[in-house]
Amino acid sequence: MTPAQLSRTVLQTVRRAVEADELRVAVLPERVKVQTPPRAGCGDYATNVALQLARGVDGGGPAAALRVAEVLRRRLVGEPGIAGVEIAGPGFLNITVEAGGHAQLVRGVLERGEGYGRSDALAGGPAVRLAPGRDVRAAVVGAAVMRLVAFRGGEALVVGTGAAAHGEAPEGDRPEVLAVRPVGVSAPELLARLGADAARWALLRAAAHDLPDLEPRRLLAQRESNPLFRVRYAHARVRALVRNGRQLGVQSSPDGPYRHPSEVALIATIADYPRLIESAARHRAPDRLARHLEAVADAFFRFHDACPPLPCGEEKPMAAHRSRLALAEAAGAVLAGGLHLLGISAPEHL
Repeated sequence: MTPAQLSRTVLQTVRRAVEADELRVAVLPERVKVQTPPRAGCGDYATNVALQLARGVDGGGPAAALRVAEVLRRRLVGEPGIAGVEIAGPGFLNITVEAGGHAQLVRGVLERGEGYGRSDALAGGPAVRLAPGRDVRAAVVGAAVMRLVAFRGGEALVVGTGAAAHGEAPEGDRPEVLAVRPVGVSAPELLARLGADAARWALLRAAAHDLPDLEPRRLLAQRESNPLFRVRYAHARVRALVRNGRQLGVQSSPDGPYRHPSEVALIATIADYPRLIESAARHRAPDRLARHLEAVADAFFRFHDACPPLPCGEEKPMAAHRSRLALAEAAGAVLAGGLHLLGISAPEHL
């Protein structure tokens, strides 16, 4: 079960509880947000929908939130694909999905490859028209936003002086100006100092209001303290696992089961990838995607150390190795796809 599917399931559960008169709320939410819990061992996903609904319940307050959470918990535990639901804190719902759902997600990522996360969620909406950036950072961020919007089915184009005359935008449209903190460095200077990949990462990774770190000693360092190196190295490590797996006769298979906490944590970050792409597109914030790729890389390395995808020494290949290799491949697809959306290469060797 993907986060989007779980979100729809929770929303339908809320509506059925209202129809059955188990909940009386003033306003029903249009969507329910689910996300990875902040700590391991708290289920696969968490949602604060009970806290939101409690604001419209008579009396409100903590007691109301817990009552709403219990109503939803009882209903959700009977839904297909959900293995368990627990109430945490003031009314958060921590949801654990069935192990088969993890395998289904990994299989879906492998089938779509770098296309995983593509959708038509933004199709039919108004076209995103960006003004050409005068600073190199605005231009790089604008290009990334255009790729993100298009990946989620929207239309994006740069318009400016003379653009309307060429039919690229209806006359009178006012293009959107991206509010990013300029760096005051020319594109040729940045390229000479950092190269294309590190330059793009530096300009995109920082939040729009922050000044990017353009220090070559940090951005070009081949060590784990460098986030760009860590993300690209994680992808290169995945490709090495696939190559070595072929030599050892290990064929990846996403059938699972995926039960180890490090496996579940990696799957959760992979599952959250489509939501992060859409959030980055809607908010013109490619830095959200960059930071999520760091989270995927970190989760991959923890998984790699705790659950080796390939046999070691005289160990014979087992079903666990095949499923772990499939999970590693899924992580690699997300890392490569995300880097390419940012305009950054994902080399197979580092």
